[in-house]
Amino acid sequence: MNYDALVIGSGPNGLSAAIRLAEKGLSVKIFEAADTVGGGTRTKALTLPGFKHDVCSAIHPMAVGSPYFKTLPLDEYGLEWIYPKYPLAHPLDDEPAVIMHQSLEKTAAELGEDANNYRSLLSPFIERWDALAPELLSPLNSFPSHPLLLSKFGFKALQSAQRLAENKFTAHRAKALFAGLAAHSMLPLDKISTSAIGLVLGTIGHKIGWPMPRGGSHEITKALAKHFESLGGEIETNAEILTLNELPHSRVVLFGNTPKQILSIAGNNLPKSYAKKLRKFEYGAGVFKMDIALDGPIPWIDERCADAGTVHLGGTLNEIAHSEKQIAQNKHPDKPYVLLTQQSMFDDSRAPDGQHTVWAYCHVPNGSSRDMSEPILRQIERFAPGFRDRMLDSHSMNTRAMEAYNANYIGGDINGGKQNLGQLFTRPAGLLDPYHIPNTSMFICSSSTPPGGGVHGMCGYHAAESVLKYLRAE
Repeated sequence: MNYDALVIGSGPNGLSAAIRLAEKGLSVKIFEAADTVGGGTRTKALTLPGFKHDVCSAIHPMAVGSPYFKTLPLDEYGLEWIYPKYPLAHPLDDEPAVIMHQSLEKTAAELGEDANNYRSLLSPFIERWDALAPELLSPLNSFPSHPLLLSKFGFKALQSAQRLAENKFTAHRAKALFAGLAAHSMLPLDKISTSAIGLVLGTIGHKIGWPMPRGGSHEITKALAKHFESLGGEIETNAEILTLNELPHSRVVLFGNTPKQILSIAGNNLPKSYAKKLRKFEYGAGVFKMDIALDGPIPWIDERCADAGTVHLGGTLNEIAHSEKQIAQNKHPDKPYVLLTQQSMFDDSRAPDGQHTVWAYCHVPNGSSRDMSEPILRQIERFAPGFRDRMLDSHSMNTRAMEAYNANYIGGDINGGKQNLGQLFTRPAGLLDPYHIPNTSMFICSSSTPPGGGVHGMCGYHAAESVLKYLRAE
């Protein structure tokens, strides 16, 4: 059978691209190497029976804030969002944790002398998030609809998180909170563009919250897949594509892959100059991940942390900056910045009655084989003494295991490539249309294109728009 479009990979971006094309009446088929759809959004029993762990992504502010996902009837396919009481907690030694409430005012009240500074930093973007989000989640090939708003954001975003925090805030509590947000970039905090990640995550936390899907992250891609199939789309699982010759005839092919795999799959079908650019593409830091089954809730020193869906464990700005700098120097920090979620506190489907799940990871050098279980557990114990006593079982994945699970996670990089200034807006090859492989009928719809990593589907959406433009010109 001939198709209009074939999509390799069924992560959120591949599914989004496929749905957008199917919405326009095109015949579309997805090929997925694994036995289920999902990419980085799958949920499995990794420890004991009855415990449901998110294998990769866990908390999804960008999914709820996605301009494209908002247009899709995903709730009709069972997707339900849970909003913890607090989006985020950031514990500190010998004092109360910094709590990021959804309320900007309540969060400002946590920050003492920096209350007004924090409020003035984020309030302009919170108030206009609905206008700002489409601008931030788009490539640079269109004129912005809100240039003044975007330039105001850019003035603050195009600097390092460390510089912004030190210049904007007086005391350590606000600096620590912003450092934890910015460290999601997986870059040293003295690098330009890290503040952009912190600003976006802080803004969306106050505007929307940091929710989780009931039943696990796989519910997101299962809903997307069901909607795609309702539009007439086809999905073939257990179908790893190693060469283009394995695909049926189609008008276009979309890669939900990173440059390394595209070079392998497409081979000599790529223009030589373009292939040269792909070979120069840089991958970023990797992750070491732990999933833990507990016999009770985490015994936080500050009990309010139990009401936060996400907890950042890393201490002060200087501590977090130091650990992220070490990773860039190919070192493994003794006190890593740890991202932790405790979904079972808010979703009783994740663990047996009275028991709980923990999802946690830290950043490591790309390709690391180091077991970081002990450093992660020490950071948890630092703010929750007695945590180890509640552990029933654990499961860990180093960068090699992450890549074996999802071939897009090259060296454990979960963002589809380093998200530095040079690769943030025009990834992967520095072209005005980053989705279309020049002089071919091939496109890229993965997180190796703008706007990069995260479960939002916007890479796939924009790739589909590029496809539609190409097909109209045929």
